[in-house]
Amino acid sequence: MAPPNDPVIAGLNLIRTKSLENCFDLCGGKLSIKGVSLLSEVPNNVTFSPFDCIFQSSDAPLPLLQRVRSLSHKGGFLGFSKEASSDRLINSLGKFRNRDFLSIFRSALHPGDDGQVMICAESGSSGVKASRFEAIAYVHAGDNPYNLMREAYSALRVHLNTFRLLEEKQVPNLVDKFGWCTWDAFYLTVEPAGVFRGLKEFSEEGRLSPRFVIIDDGWQSINIDGRDPNEDAKNLVLGGTQMTARLYRFKECKKFESYKGGSLLENTSPKVDPKRPKLLISKAIEIEHAEKDLDKVIRAGVSDVSEIKTKIQKLKQELDEIFGGEEDGGEALAEGGSEDFGMKAFTRDLRSKFKGLDNIYVWHALCGAWGGVRPGSTHLNSKIIPCKLSPGLDGTMNDLAVVKIVEGGIGLVHPDQADDFYDSMHSYLSQVGITGVKVDVIHTLEYVSEEYGGRVELAKAYYRGLSNSLVKNFNGSGLISSMQQCNDFFFLGTKQISMGRVGDDFWFQDPNGDPMGVYWLQGVHMIHCAYNSMWMGQMIQPDWDMFQSDHLCAKFHAGSRAICGGPVYVSDSLGGHDFLLLNKLVYPDGTIPKCLHFALPTRDCLFKNPLLDKKTVLKIWNFNKYGGVIGAFNCQGAGWDPKEQRIKGHPECYKPISGSVHVSEIEWDQKEEASELGKAEEYVVHLNQAEEIHVMTPKSHPIQFNIKPSSFEIFSFVPIWKLGNGIQFAPIGLTNMFNSGGTIQELDYKGSGSEFCARVKVKGGGSFLAYSSGSPKRCLLNGADVDFEWSSSGKLTFSLPWVREASGVSDVVLLF
Repeated sequence: MAPPNDPVIAGLNLIRTKSLENCFDLCGGKLSIKGVSLLSEVPNNVTFSPFDCIFQSSDAPLPLLQRVRSLSHKGGFLGFSKEASSDRLINSLGKFRNRDFLSIFRSALHPGDDGQVMICAESGSSGVKASRFEAIAYVHAGDNPYNLMREAYSALRVHLNTFRLLEEKQVPNLVDKFGWCTWDAFYLTVEPAGVFRGLKEFSEEGRLSPRFVIIDDGWQSINIDGRDPNEDAKNLVLGGTQMTARLYRFKECKKFESYKGGSLLENTSPKVDPKRPKLLISKAIEIEHAEKDLDKVIRAGVSDVSEIKTKIQKLKQELDEIFGGEEDGGEALAEGGSEDFGMKAFTRDLRSKFKGLDNIYVWHALCGAWGGVRPGSTHLNSKIIPCKLSPGLDGTMNDLAVVKIVEGGIGLVHPDQADDFYDSMHSYLSQVGITGVKVDVIHTLEYVSEEYGGRVELAKAYYRGLSNSLVKNFNGSGLISSMQQCNDFFFLGTKQISMGRVGDDFWFQDPNGDPMGVYWLQGVHMIHCAYNSMWMGQMIQPDWDMFQSDHLCAKFHAGSRAICGGPVYVSDSLGGHDFLLLNKLVYPDGTIPKCLHFALPTRDCLFKNPLLDKKTVLKIWNFNKYGGVIGAFNCQGAGWDPKEQRIKGHPECYKPISGSVHVSEIEWDQKEEASELGKAEEYVVHLNQAEEIHVMTPKSHPIQFNIKPSSFEIFSFVPIWKLGNGIQFAPIGLTNMFNSGGTIQELDYKGSGSEFCARVKVKGGGSFLAYSSGSPKRCLLNGADVDFEWSSSGKLTFSLPWVREASGVSDVVLLF
């Protein structure tokens, strides 16, 4: 409890008002909401406490405190007690029956017998035990699902004081830009010449300027136990081969360290074979399949496996031959000095060549590398900790990353040195021109907390160190979190971190071998991103991950990224680009027509299954500055199989689906800037893919549609303004962009006497479309008359150039 003169407590006293009756009531074995039963047969050892009974003090800003206290009657805490203490307890909260629900995979809630909802409390250490939990689960009630999530997480933020809401933090400045990630292009074979070649293809062949690049896994100095502790692991290609390796120093690996400054800027710079990474990846996949075959026959009891072993050895030799000899830049580095070689020289050359490159991020695991930090290799106290999976996690899916981490254990830096650990990594990176990091494998702390006071205490130490380093070295926001879908991260790690992935990796094909996975996996990705954003978006800016622009479902992905409200980035291989597609997403200067909010499912989708029910289309809504948008995506065709414990294709669901869309499905009140847009009497609706326009009122019937599998439609809703003289007008934007409404930068209407005009600032080049009930007298583009076309259907069109000198923004004046 804070002292009496604490300003937080003083602020709370100012906002205490007459308490309202709590929405929840636990009586007679029933948990009810305003008399409506939610849980029945609630055990006697379960308790409910209103928010005010548990809450003590908070460091939250006063307006947030006021908001939470004014709504505190809508929520409270469930708890339970047991007779004996334990480090892992499971208890029923009661029976939940005959209601639709939305669940999160890997939740602390588990299904029990006969409709029981079980809650699991685990410390992560046999030395940390408890028997009583007053506030283990928070429940909140409301009639608006979007307000409900915001209110609930606001209450938790105020109560816990261990994280901050997204609204309290600054997001990375790459959130409204286009970028390239090296992962799918190179995997672990990434090296300077390949990165340089990739950026050059975008800028010269595609005439796009990536504003950020993420050098993914493969740049670090890692090696494997039992081998030379001062040498990099050799010839790694696929993800999985590096997962038992450990970080042995904080500098870049030899292939980056030996880079000579200026070497890629010269006309005689080494040529890069764009086919080589694909050859390496293809050969590594052959090896992986052969090793899986070996494992199968051994488990089947076959004694003579010499033939398969010989095949594997031959394939590995062929892989080494593709790699060829590696240059040793050691002598040159010693002579030239660090300013002329290594990562610092490389980032300097990238910025010299690619003027629009604002950010260069690199990847690292939360514990350093996948296998942590090698003991004795740095000044830090690192120790190999065996991994211990909780029964709940161990009973879910068979994941390669988890298997490999368990196999090798984690070289864990002592939590007392977490600040030093992250600062040692990040201060060096900052000095050599890196502006941010992508932090991955965040879930690993759960497995190694046995001797460190449990998972909560270990996580607190690590996230405190990471947050402090983020502030010191990367402007407080230069971090993307990945593989962070665990409660420990969200409730303990997001005090500073403001952006993270909301779905699984982009998988371009099914790792289990289903050839149709190249299609249905993409729908699964979108479903995860959309629904996870409901709760993750309260704490972090949702990141929908990269994709490949030449993938079979690239357009499907591009449509979702256009309105997701986050950054747009791809992981294209060298030579593997669809620039026509990217031009529908990205401006030539590398910025994007980004929506103002993060995309969320519409209400009619919330308690449906757009993957397996054969009837539901995923619809996501968002806002632009002068209109709203709904994207409809046919994601049917796959789902989680609890018996096989994997995502599995369901071809019977992969078929065209019908649906409808209405302007009322946009949640206009969720953004203050958009609230007035939702009060218009009429809207023009533009269908991006069908190239149609409709006029709709709030009382109109919904627009019907039919969408093929792995396809989509984007509906833009723009309020219609009455200018005078009977003219109705609404600017739709550039229809050659998926998010046409996002191209409208400014809008103003003026009129005097018998003349009226609409002034529009538009960013981008291409075909401008507006709805106009009558033909304008003149159209001025950047002060000069320009030809236009108008039809009685209301379509008004003309072409806009990309004006580089004005950052692509054109001034349009329409006179009526």
